[in-house]
Amino acid sequence: MNPIYDVPMSVSITWLGHSTFIIGLPNGKRIITDPWLGNPNCPPAFARPEGVKPIDLIVVSHGHSDHIGDVAGVARATNAPVACMFEVGLYLTEKGLQNVKDMGIGGTQEVAGVTVTMTQATHSGSIVDGGRIVYLGGAAGLVLRAPGAPTIYFAGDTGLFGDMKIIGEIYKPEIAFLPIGDLYTMGPDTAAIAARWLGVRQVVPMHWGTFPVLTGTPAALKEHLKGTSIEVLELKPGETAK
Repeated sequence: MNPIYDVPMSVSITWLGHSTFIIGLPNGKRIITDPWLGNPNCPPAFARPEGVKPIDLIVVSHGHSDHIGDVAGVARATNAPVACMFEVGLYLTEKGLQNVKDMGIGGTQEVAGVTVTMTQATHSGSIVDGGRIVYLGGAAGLVLRAPGAPTIYFAGDTGLFGDMKIIGEIYKPEIAFLPIGDLYTMGPDTAAIAARWLGVRQVVPMHWGTFPVLTGTPAALKEHLKGTSIEVLELKPGETAK
């Protein structure tokens, strides 16, 4: 057995490609992150909003189309609330969604039994709608906490930034979902630095392998983390770690 799967976990993690994951919590709640079911690596069984049911909470890191492409569809199929940046919330509300829980960086709210805290990220946030660029409030990370579960840091799309040390100090995440593809986000080298600064025990790589330009790999991340106790949870699309 892969030794990574021997790490005691009180959550299940299913990767649907790119930055879309279904996270199962000990209390039975299911969270989906940055739902883009149209990504090239999404398994056919999950490629429609009905295929990810049940979902209790949708969390969105920023407004790029490869992160909010299927938010509306999943929200309508599952009736799950959406936790997101204020401007993304306005956009989704204009699109007819009813249960939007917008917030801002530094804020915390409880949604569907999960405590959601929004943190800084170094990236952008906009979408092309009707042939024009709509600004959607920049980008963020999310700290997710629930009873009996390890604290999770979902970094969204970001470059390395020094306040990751503060996120580690304040929230003490155990698992970090970090982008490693490079070009638009951190690559494996800086993601390894982020993992050290955060003080996590495990990293889940994301935002890699979707397109040829995203050249970072979990193997490279593992190489950069040699000599540490931080484990890399490498998943194939559709695979679940429990």
